[in-house]
Amino acid sequence: MEESWDFEFFSRIADSCLSFLSEFVDDWLANDMRVSIFKILLSWLIFSLIAIHFAWKVYGNTVNDMYYRQGTGQNGGTPDAAPHFSGWDSKAGDTLKTHMD
Repeated sequence: MEESWDFEFFSRIADSCLSFLSEFVDDWLANDMRVSIFKILLSWLIFSLIAIHFAWKVYGNTVNDMYYRQGTGQNGGTPDAAPHFSGWDSKAGDTLKTHMD
């Protein structure tokens, strides 16, 4: 019983997709103003994405180097440990505090 429901569900989804695609193709082939505007906007979007892709290939390393912190340390030029906080380091005889309360 459940297998027929699964088949019916997928069959409805496939039929819906095919009907949508057939309507889309019919509209695409029509010389309507809204289809022409859609084609222009779609081509502009695709052209822009391709242009951004190639621009990033050419200038990506330059842009990355501009915003990447140069130097050594944990965050580029930041030192690993600040020298004026050395008093916070635990001494050899100190007992470590725990959260056992």
